[in-house]
Amino acid sequence: MAQMIDVARSSVQTWQSDQMGHMNVQFYMEHATQGLAALGVHLGLGPRFIDAERARLVARDHHVRFLREQRPGAPFTIRAGVLEVRDFGLRVYEEMWNTVSGEVAATFSADVELLDADSHELKPLPARAKAAAKALTVDLPQHGAPRGLALYEPRTAPTLEEAEKMNLVFTWQGEVQPEQCDAQGFLITRHFMGIVSDSIPNLLGQTRGDDRSKNSRVGGAALEYRFHYRRYPRVGDVLTLRSGLKEVGPKTYVWGHWLFDLESGQSIATAEAVAIALDLETRKAIPIPDDLRERLEALVVPGLGV
Repeated sequence: MAQMIDVARSSVQTWQSDQMGHMNVQFYMEHATQGLAALGVHLGLGPRFIDAERARLVARDHHVRFLREQRPGAPFTIRAGVLEVRDFGLRVYEEMWNTVSGEVAATFSADVELLDADSHELKPLPARAKAAAKALTVDLPQHGAPRGLALYEPRTAPTLEEAEKMNLVFTWQGEVQPEQCDAQGFLITRHFMGIVSDSIPNLLGQTRGDDRSKNSRVGGAALEYRFHYRRYPRVGDVLTLRSGLKEVGPKTYVWGHWLFDLESGQSIATAEAVAIALDLETRKAIPIPDDLRERLEALVVPGLGV
């Protein structure tokens, strides 16, 4: 097996932090996407290839684990390798680690495809890119493997009508802005996660009655995410999110999120996440009280999934 290569290096900025005082999940995704672009350079799929062939690597499915929270000022590096080489894409592994301590902060496993930059039609990987990818093959480390989520085959794409019949919670809605998109006008990967992240206060408010603006001690944190990107929307599209509870454990919740195009009702992305309640003073997970668990279990939605 090859050694992973460094593909990104930066630090956590104050403006990237959320109400919990740590880097928001959307910026983990942003840095991982930047790392994928650098990996593309090593595969011969960098900016010159993109300009000449009008094709680029784009994520179709992501599994992410958050192992250690990252606070403002923390320096980090992202390294990457290839888990599997396919005719039309790759399965890629990235991990973010603290540049000083060497501790792994987050891991990202992604199915990526070579797509036409303008139409997003699927294209075959060039032979030279496959050869370069095979030279970077690595094994998935245990700390990058699924823990609270199962990586099953995604379900048939749901519709907005189906989500409403299931009484999923209306948690976010908005128009795709130019600054959220790439040069071709497609929503960048970071903002799929950002939409879900921005929806959480509404989700907790409508399912638990929580208002995070009035509780300075208890917050929350995501431990694991799975995203399946079904379509990349473009500037001006109006998106709407529906969410629900899939499972409740002793300390964790598994939430499901379905993102739709409001006009057509078609599925944009499906996701699920393992989350915890977080004591913001001790920075430790808080067990779910029995009475709250009983109320939450009554909200579990059968059939919810990626």
